[in-house]
Amino acid sequence: MFVKGIADIKRTVHITFGGWMAVALWMMFILPHSVAAQGQSDGRNYVNQHYTKAEYRIPMRDGTDLYTAVYTPKDTTQDYPIVLKRTPYTCSPYGPEAYPEMVGPNRIMLEEGYIFVCQDVRGRYMSEGKYDNMRPHTEGKLPVDEASDAYDTVEWLLNNIDHHNGKVGQWGISYPGFYTSAALADHHPALKAASPQAPIADFFFDDFHHHGAYFLSYFYASALFGYQKDTMTSSHWFRDKFPELHTRDGYQFYMDLGPLSNADKYYGEDNFMWQNIIAHPNYDSFWKERNILPHLEDVSAAVLTVGGWFDAEDLYGPLNTYRTLEEKNPGIENSLVMGPWSHGQWHSEVVHSKVGDIYFGDSLSHYYHKNIEAPFFRHHLKGGEEPDLPEAYVYDSGSLEWDTFSDWPPEQVEQKKLFLKEGESLSWSKPRRTDSYTEYVSDPHEPVPYTDDIRFVFTPQKYMTEDQRFAGRRQDVITFISDTLEQDLTLAGDMLANLYVSTNKTAADWVVKLIDVYPPSVKEGEHTAEDVELDNYWQMVRSEVIRGRFRDSYSDPKPFEPGKITYVDLPLQDVYHTFEQGHRIMIQVQSTWFPLVDRNPQSYVPNIFKADSSDFVEATHRVYHSNEHPTNIEVKVLKEH
Repeated sequence: MFVKGIADIKRTVHITFGGWMAVALWMMFILPHSVAAQGQSDGRNYVNQHYTKAEYRIPMRDGTDLYTAVYTPKDTTQDYPIVLKRTPYTCSPYGPEAYPEMVGPNRIMLEEGYIFVCQDVRGRYMSEGKYDNMRPHTEGKLPVDEASDAYDTVEWLLNNIDHHNGKVGQWGISYPGFYTSAALADHHPALKAASPQAPIADFFFDDFHHHGAYFLSYFYASALFGYQKDTMTSSHWFRDKFPELHTRDGYQFYMDLGPLSNADKYYGEDNFMWQNIIAHPNYDSFWKERNILPHLEDVSAAVLTVGGWFDAEDLYGPLNTYRTLEEKNPGIENSLVMGPWSHGQWHSEVVHSKVGDIYFGDSLSHYYHKNIEAPFFRHHLKGGEEPDLPEAYVYDSGSLEWDTFSDWPPEQVEQKKLFLKEGESLSWSKPRRTDSYTEYVSDPHEPVPYTDDIRFVFTPQKYMTEDQRFAGRRQDVITFISDTLEQDLTLAGDMLANLYVSTNKTAADWVVKLIDVYPPSVKEGEHTAEDVELDNYWQMVRSEVIRGRFRDSYSDPKPFEPGKITYVDLPLQDVYHTFEQGHRIMIQVQSTWFPLVDRNPQSYVPNIFKADSSDFVEATHRVYHSNEHPTNIEVKVLKEH
């Protein structure tokens, strides 16, 4: 097992701190995708006892062979559907006698019996070809794309694998979620059910970018995705490519790195992903052609899109995948599931569901597996009982309960605006004053940390629910808070920050955070960590950032005119959260969020990835809350349901 291998290494060699960070990253990305859902220690024995493994090299239409592992139930008295996962994270363990701990989306489906298939996508591990992050979708037979690879794979499986019933499903989390979405474009007729889970949809708004701001927290992961292998391999060829870290303090590491123009000492020309990122700072054709959303049309398969409300990696993806499928394919069965999970957390069998300090309930993933995921595939692939899934199966992250809606966002909402006001207050009424603003000094040499945690972490999750009191005590974070709520208030659906701002320089980022302020009376629960105080806890509910240069166009950036009041609109993504009676609503605004997001120099440069130290300057920013320039957050307030 991979974990045992790490233990063996520890006993025999000295590993530097940076080496251990690389190991941690392999475990974070690869282990969950290649070995098992957590908490299923007897899985390998079950798979070995009940399934027969076979390995194939499936030819694609351009002659490229893709490694594919097929697990067929040993009980061949009946036929089974095929459930496919295509992944860049390895289909290990390799070899006909080597069995993983888990195959398929969940234990229920494993025990019910399906033909489970895992395929290394082209350019990864044991597959031939060249790897491309978010390979563009193309129309026609050639050149190839992920849709054609999925199509060719399904066709081959139907013609060469015994004991199938002619129906195919596909699923995957994160990158495999993208491959599931991509398969829906021009999909094979046998594909009857697909579940893109935490799918990347558009790389300029997911994972490595948010509204044009580069997510520096993923910088270290560029080694995982950015190097081509030169031969088919079962090993992690990129493992020696991770930057060597000199400190456990992530904030300090990235401050010492300085401008991103210094990053070439870690990633050279052979890291194609990093080179593409720095060569394309704007939303140009390179990024646009990697957006899978425009191609999600003419879909006839049933789709179950899954995501987590606190997924720090891919929140944009599932929400917009569901929304696009709904708009482009009226009449298909298309459902959205959003739970109180971090990235891929629903795949595990953790009993006590937590994100950061916040406990959301017990056995939520098992509930999802039993009542949603397994019935979905069972019905569409085996002719099982109609699960009668609603349009939206969503978890209220404030009241801690599942709810269902026939539309998402729900029809029974009222569109309202929450206005920022003088005196650091929030109100549903528009400001009356004609000249009112709050200003702060933003210094890129002392950026606001995104977390109170010092540790170097990768693809951070904890901050999505983290206590924001540490940020509220900074002079470069402005805070607005409502009166104490006299009754529960539920927000359901997308939100939009309408910002009226100015700066005395020419560039700025804008970060907006929606926060649930607990009352002093809140007591710690059974599953609250010993060092956590929920008394007056400022729980982040939603947050987002925009690189201000993209306020009018992501393709055609422009500087700010110093001193000029400028409108910036920032989509905040969807929420389903009840602010309970006795709580308060808070909005925080800031311009640095480090090292989650790279630092904006605050003096305009054509390409921030090529800025040097002299470009980074202190700036005074203003957020206006006057009658003429009323900064506000548009929300959807749920009525009686």
